[in-house]
Amino acid sequence: MKPHYDVLIVGAGPAGMAAALAAAPRGASIAILDDNPAAGGQIWRDGPQVELPAIARQQRQALAETANIELHNGVRVIAAPGGKQLLLEDAAQGHLVRYDKLILCTGARELLLPFPGWTLPGVTGAGGLQALIKGGVPVVDQRLVIAGSGPLLLACAATAKGAGARLLRIAEQAQLTALVGFAAHLSRWPGKALQAVQLSDRCYRSNTHVLAALGTDHLEAVRLIRNGKVSEVACDRLACGFGLIPNTELGQVLGCALHGRAIQIDTYQTTSLPDHFAAGECTGFGGSELARVEGSIAGHAAIGDLERAKARFAERQRWQEFADLLAKTFRLSERLKTLAAPETLVCRCEDVPYSAMASHSSWVEAKLESRCGMGACQGRICGAASDVLFGWQPPKPRQPISPARIGTLIALPDDEPRPSDTTP
Repeated sequence: MKPHYDVLIVGAGPAGMAAALAAAPRGASIAILDDNPAAGGQIWRDGPQVELPAIARQQRQALAETANIELHNGVRVIAAPGGKQLLLEDAAQGHLVRYDKLILCTGARELLLPFPGWTLPGVTGAGGLQALIKGGVPVVDQRLVIAGSGPLLLACAATAKGAGARLLRIAEQAQLTALVGFAAHLSRWPGKALQAVQLSDRCYRSNTHVLAALGTDHLEAVRLIRNGKVSEVACDRLACGFGLIPNTELGQVLGCALHGRAIQIDTYQTTSLPDHFAAGECTGFGGSELARVEGSIAGHAAIGDLERAKARFAERQRWQEFADLLAKTFRLSERLKTLAAPETLVCRCEDVPYSAMASHSSWVEAKLESRCGMGACQGRICGAASDVLFGWQPPKPRQPISPARIGTLIALPDDEPRPSDTTP
């Protein structure tokens, strides 16, 4: 890895790949960093049971054939010590890398909401189950229930069925009227309409959500409610997903402003910090098509090619309208805020139940009194859940933003500020 790049891109998903390819023609030195073993992000995650779509294969090949693009996999961002530089770590060592322009394509993670039994073995996120299956975890003949909201449920179902799972139910919390309205508008995006038809399943149920996962030392059944009627379905796996949360930690540490939960951007994908851009799910959920066009605009803008960036504005608007339709259709019901019982764990890392958090008025107060958010995930799961349940906004993330070896941290030159020196 070189000590300096003209354009540094964090994240090798659809947005990051598109950004690199857009920035490459003018000869800029470009590096893409990603903590996964191969480019593609979560949506194009590779594995022994994966057949990547044509666009993913094409972009991977294009990256490999472009001489001024370096792809560095298995690399994590540890800290932003200031002065347009990032502290990185791979399997062998730490690196301090400087850049002229930075493009954040850090993606998103699943929103998981607590309910009784959600910590039982056999209960995962919907995207988490997809990743497990793509990585080779066998699910042949396992009875599966998928619950939550959004298109990810159907994608998870297709992956699981393709791997031999027995799909019993897809429980979508959105109302039937909202889904009908969504379907009525899909003609504006023919590819999405076709995809919806291909992914449709007879097990799909609207206005249905999980009440509890049942079992002693492992999942045995799931309790669901649909139109006021409660039922129990015996199963081996339950996959839940209630939408996505943008990964904004690095952007916040750098000083980028947020708009809601996402990184704030302007028409050229520029953040509130000069020479820093953002694209893809970290700016708001919209799917791979929107991520790719946003990444392309950011890549063009980063090298000063504003005309080519402007040429993609109309396409971005088209896919942004699809993203807005998704957000409206799959807006979470207030009912989902009442799923947790007093003894239901909200912070799984530190075993903090709902009752120990509900009596507090803020995330900081709850953290001081109960240790919520102080475990391995550093509040990425329970912090997002607390935002939904209580309306709490966690404070700005502190550095280091990822676990790191001591050798990586002490390798910083003496004249560079330490991660702990750059945060309150």
